[in-house]
Amino acid sequence: METTHLTFSLIIFTALLTFSSLLNPTLASKCNKDDKKALLSIQSHLGFSGWQSSIACCDWSGVNCDADGRVIGLGILNFLSAGGTIPPAIGDLPFLQELFLHKLSDLVGEIPRSLTRLQNLTTLGISWTNVSGPVPAFLSEMKSLNYLDLSFNNLTGPIPASLGTLPSLNFIHLDRNRLTGPIPATLGNLPPPLSLYLSHNMLSGPVPRSLGEVVHINTLDISKNQLVGDPSFLFGASKPTDTIIISRNLFEFDLTGVEFPVNLTTLDMSHNMIYGEMPKQMTELNMLQNFNGSYNRLCGEIPQGGRVQDFDQFSFFHNRCLCGSPLMACK
Repeated sequence: METTHLTFSLIIFTALLTFSSLLNPTLASKCNKDDKKALLSIQSHLGFSGWQSSIACCDWSGVNCDADGRVIGLGILNFLSAGGTIPPAIGDLPFLQELFLHKLSDLVGEIPRSLTRLQNLTTLGISWTNVSGPVPAFLSEMKSLNYLDLSFNNLTGPIPASLGTLPSLNFIHLDRNRLTGPIPATLGNLPPPLSLYLSHNMLSGPVPRSLGEVVHINTLDISKNQLVGDPSFLFGASKPTDTIIISRNLFEFDLTGVEFPVNLTTLDMSHNMIYGEMPKQMTELNMLQNFNGSYNRLCGEIPQGGRVQDFDQFSFFHNRCLCGSPLMACK
């Protein structure tokens, strides 16, 4: 689930690299000389080979250019030999719109402020690396960002509240790090449709009510943290939410009167302290494909009908006194 959007983005990025030269037959002969200088500095800094100065930089692997030979996309992916810190020279690519540093296990150090010089950047992906330090507050200076993926790293500290000031940012992957502190209420100010992945961290405190006021959340995954309280305001039959994953936290609330978004395809609320009965409205979730309500304190009869019985006993077991199909019949 966590990597689906990233995988799709990388596929699109690779396709752009493949077809850009076909759409622009003269593109390979073009190359902005300042961009080429910056790219050679990046290659030297990371210690990998493959970009040859005798070849136009727009024809290099992982480089995408516009019709004028300016670098607008850069993807350094799966280079086992690439290591060190993030090259400051990346900030010397002023036309860059998309940047992916992915599966570079020897990439270390903090995210450099030099990235703020990339004022045209809409997509930033630094994932599956050993980059550490905080999620930088200075990312809020990159006003064009709409996609931020910093997942599967060693980032620590709080989520900066200033991310909520970015006018176009509506896709955030901060999962699989070691982030602490609360979820900033300012994230509720981000534009819809919002996809927010914060799972597998050490976040604490209640979920901010501002997230329940977002007009359209596509995906919310806050699982495997130390969050507390009652996040039931995230639900609502009229909300166009596709995925809600709140599992493996310390949530405690009465589920009885909750109404779920009718378009839900994934609902995981397992491993909490949720009590009460399962709402009969669950039978109206005709799009539901994945469900897990196990390891809670639910009681009463499981609603019968709709897609509810499509899920096996493991989706319901280890509750206080749930009964009915697919569990044992109620007495």
